[in-house]
Amino acid sequence: MGGDLVTVFVCGDVMLGRGVDQVLPHPGDPALRESYVHDAGAYVELAEAANGPFGKPVDFAYPWGEALPVLDAAAPAARVINLETSVTRADDFAAGKEVHYRMNPANIPSLTVVRPDVCVLANNHVLDFGRSGLDETLGTLAGAGLRSAGAGADAEQAARPAVVPLDDGRRLLVFSFGMPSSGIPRSWAATDDDSGVALVAGPTQAAAAALTARVQQAKRPGDLVVASVHWGPNWGYGIPRADTAFAHLLLDGGVDLFHGHSAHHPRGLEVYRGKLLIHGCGDFIDDYEGITGYEQYRDDLRLMYLVSLDPGTGRLHGLRITALQAWRMRLRHLSSQDSRWLRTRLDRITTGFEPCVEAGAGTFLLGPA
Repeated sequence: MGGDLVTVFVCGDVMLGRGVDQVLPHPGDPALRESYVHDAGAYVELAEAANGPFGKPVDFAYPWGEALPVLDAAAPAARVINLETSVTRADDFAAGKEVHYRMNPANIPSLTVVRPDVCVLANNHVLDFGRSGLDETLGTLAGAGLRSAGAGADAEQAARPAVVPLDDGRRLLVFSFGMPSSGIPRSWAATDDDSGVALVAGPTQAAAAALTARVQQAKRPGDLVVASVHWGPNWGYGIPRADTAFAHLLLDGGVDLFHGHSAHHPRGLEVYRGKLLIHGCGDFIDDYEGITGYEQYRDDLRLMYLVSLDPGTGRLHGLRITALQAWRMRLRHLSSQDSRWLRTRLDRITTGFEPCVEAGAGTFLLGPA
């Protein structure tokens, strides 16, 4: 079964809470319970100290910056993001966590402006304000007409894939789950009787078998499947063998695109038996601008992944990466110097691709070898 290519946009962590929420038209309660920061406005001050002041409030589209015209020009068949913030007015700070993210539900247009087809939620911030905060998050997304996956009112709902209709009766199924290695508390797991996230204890063969069984049960001929996984630490390029083996088992078992995220910077990309494995997309929108200590990772560079798949086989046809830079809490195009740095980095963290082709500053074309 062939047909036209299907292009899917994926990106890393979209964190519209905390400092970002404070610059939007309807900032919520700025109170934080961090060791050194007690007001979310401090993250706005850090960004302005690093790159200069900007007018506030900004409009709803402002944080996305140049990503919006890039997406509109690419016109992908589906847009999948990791929404790593609660969308709530709740004040029930999750115990045992130092960092809490929330966006005022009145700022939901800052999410709908990018027209995501799926918001994956199995991550370590969606329950930052308890299960009441999760319930409000789910209700706000549903009320805005947005599909979600990876969290729900019980284990069955949390495990259920989001279904995106494609042309010719095909579908894109998006399974979302997370692992404790990303900082998700085990107590956040959805159960038969309680809401929460779809939590997988670790990258084991048994877990992979259970997940592939669900994929095969749901997948129909002509469908494409994305496994969107929140896993691993915030920093570093090393990837445990168990993680790679786990991803390979899912790709062998019916998954067509492995969408990994959690680290604040991009991690390895691999073509495995013709299919794309992204170990970590890196952050996309956050309030980390001006925070120092990890400059060698260039976490200010944010990547857009436009993945073109053969609808009949799920195999990767091509990957277009457009990189942007966080500057004044907005995404802007890269300089030529930053583009050269990123191309060198991509050459080091990619496996199974033809040599990277630069198609303008910050845009790279990669094809399977």
